[in-house]
This record gives sequence, C-alpha cells and structure tokens, in this order.
Amino acid sequence: MGRPHRSICLMYCYYPNDNGWPVRASVAYAHDGAGAWAYPYDDYFPYQGGKGGDLNAEPFTSMRDVRRHGQDVLLTLTIDPYLDNERLAYVARDLRSFGRITVRINHEATGNWFSFNKRASYEDVAAFFVRACEVFHKEAPNARIILCLDGCKNQNEEKMIMEDIFTEAAKAADIVSVDRYLALHWGYPADVCEDSSSSMRENVKNVYELCKKSYQRYIVMNDGVIKPMVLAELNADADVTGPYEQAEMMQEFADLLKADKDRWLNGYTFYMFRDRGRLGLEIEDPNNSEVGIEQPVLKSYKKQIQDPFFSPKQNVAEEQTLPCTLRWGGSEDSEGIAMPVHFDSNPVFFEAYFEDDLVDKNLMLCFDGHWYYKAPGVKVIDMSDAYFEQPLEGPKDVTLTIYAPPATGENDPSQGEDWMVNYYTEIKSLPKLRIRYGAILK
Repeated sequence: MGRPHRSICLMYCYYPNDNGWPVRASVAYAHDGAGAWAYPYDDYFPYQGGKGGDLNAEPFTSMRDVRRHGQDVLLTLTIDPYLDNERLAYVARDLRSFGRITVRINHEATGNWFSFNKRASYEDVAAFFVRACEVFHKEAPNARIILCLDGCKNQNEEKMIMEDIFTEAAKAADIVSVDRYLALHWGYPADVCEDSSSSMRENVKNVYELCKKSYQRYIVMNDGVIKPMVLAELNADADVTGPYEQAEMMQEFADLLKADKDRWLNGYTFYMFRDRGRLGLEIEDPNNSEVGIEQPVLKSYKKQIQDPFFSPKQNVAEEQTLPCTLRWGGSEDSEGIAMPVHFDSNPVFFEAYFEDDLVDKNLMLCFDGHWYYKAPGVKVIDMSDAYFEQPLEGPKDVTLTIYAPPATGENDPSQGEDWMVNYYTEIKSLPKLRIRYGAILK
C-alpha cells in the first residue's frame, strides 16, 4: 500500500470463566440464522493469553508480526466485566514486551450488542474500565488505554450519550475515541441488505461534525485536559452504498479532515482490511479464504495514506559515523540512518545488498515514499518498483532511510530501564546499492 500503517487493529475477546471458552463462540455454540450477536460471549477470536495462557498462540503471533514489520499494535479486547484484578494483571503483563501498544477495552461501551453490556449495567461497565486502567497502568506502563464510547449522535443535544456515567472512565483513559460508520449493514450475515430494516446510511459531513463535537465533550469530561482523540473504527459499508459510493464517502471524510483548520483528530483506523461482507478494502474470495478481491475503496484509501497530510514526518539530524545505534520506539517515534542516493535518470535496476552484520538484521527501508521490509537472513532487496508507475523524468537526489524494528516483534528486557518502550539495534555497516539505467548488453 506504499507505506506501513501506523497502527494495526487486532480484535479479540476474553471471557475465561464462560462455558465453551476458549473456543470461538460461533464454533462452541454453532447455530444458523441468529446473527453475530446471539452467542453467550462475543464472537471474536479468543484471547489465548492471561492466567494459564499460551504466549505462542494468538494474538501474540500476529502482534509479533505487526511489530517486526515496523507497525504498532492496537489491541481491541472485549472482556468479562466481572473478572477480578488478578486475571486482569495477567493480561496486562502479557503486553509488557510489545512496546507502545494501545489497548481498547470494551469498546462501543454505550451500545447493547456486546456480551459485557448484556451481563452488566452501564455503570458497572464504566467502573470496570476504570479498574482495568488502574491495573494496566501498574502492570504494563508501556500500554496506552483507549476509551471508546458512542459519542455525540445529535447536534441538538449538549452532552454525548451517557456522558455522566462514563466521565470517570474518560479521566482514567489515555486516549479517547468513538467508532463511526458512514453506512452500516448490521444485519450481516443473517440477511441480505435490501432495505433499511437492518442497515443505515449517514450524511458524511454530519458524522464528521458529531465526531468533532465528541472530541470537545471529552475535553469537558476531562476538566479541560486534552487527550488524544482517535476514531478507532471508521468506514462506510458497501453492503449499503455499493463499492463506488463507499470509496467516495471515505474520501469525503478525509477531505473534510484536511480542510479543517482545527487539528482535533490524532488518527483513524479503517475497519477492516479484508471482510466476508463488504466492509473491507478487500472482500474475501468465496473460493479461497486466504485470498482477497480488491475493492475500489483500496485505491482511494491508498491515495489517502500516501497524502503528505496523513504521512508520518521524517526529520534529518546530524551526520553519524559507524557503528551507530538505532532506536525503535514505534511507527511515530524512531531513529533511523539515512543514505543519500543520486539517480542520473530513471533506473532499470535499483537494489540494496546487505552484507556482514546487516544480513541478520530486521530492517524497514523507506525510499522516496515507498517502504520495503528486510527480514533477517535476506541479502538483497529490489526497490526498482518505486518508479514503475511514475518513472523519473531526469536526475533526482533522494534519501534511503533505514529503521530497525525488533526482529522477534518484542522488546528486550536486558536493554535498559526504557526497554518497554524502546528497542535498540547496533548498525556497523550500510547496504551496497546497485543502480543501472539500461539493460545489460553483450
């Protein structure tokens, strides 16, 4: 997609005291036609960690993969609100080695569809969130906790939904959030979307303004303290709009954000990458669940994340001598090493060769807006495709920047007091570059 996302959302549930656990709810309680919300516990993939858990299972396998590729984890967990602090502490300690992870606990907390809302009052859900924050802040100080409410749903109402009930939760959170769908078919997969009985479609500008109003209400709830605001889920459901209008609505939201002089939003997460319905950048191939079929919104979204407005900034510091140490804090706070590259014209071949200590390094390469991953053991990375779509029309000076996320996907406790948030890699040499401007002739 041109560059890594800053955060990848992984969604799991944790109901360890329930019958059937840890089997996924739709497998443990298989039935037909009742919809996604009719199970005793939420039908997300089960969180396999916690007390007596397996750190070699999910979500840890995926979390490691996300981080070794230079991206940060946004872990969404729906949790039994009656779990005790001991259970919560085990979960928090599971996350210590995953750097600047964000954890969204019992999201969409003012709704009525998740199991935690069905088995506890809203007051109890809010109190549980506060208690969970206290445990996580103590046991995993590297983790930032996200509160996700329904927010403001009407311009005529001063407060957001259940604002008074969740005020203490907002104060306990590190990040505040709402989920927002410009269109949604909530009846999937129980029915086909042919009318509005199980779906909705909103005005994009109205949704944008309500999201911004929610941000303003969060400031009031926090007694004037401004906390980072994200939209942890944002999309338009093509089940309702069709694939073309889905892309148009998402682009309209991005355009409103760019045009707004108030920089109130810290980020949003497109939900989701691949879907069996029509929420995804890809839809699942019905003949092979491992394959996705690209949707028009993917091209639109790729354009958005490559827009300089949404791209992370890279600042060049002082000249370094080798060996040097690279610090990986996360996708928004890391130190790499930059190499100047000159092209006389459009290259036919542009490759980086890794020798000596670099062979075993886990690296992310940023080159002229394109990102490449080098796994440990890989000796050559071909970056010729950077100019396939837009060939150079003449000479150009560019920069190749090298970053070093943890090869295992986890931080190393032996690296110092800041090991929970930073990972360090020593670089003793630089790759050798091969640049050719024409075919090899006899």
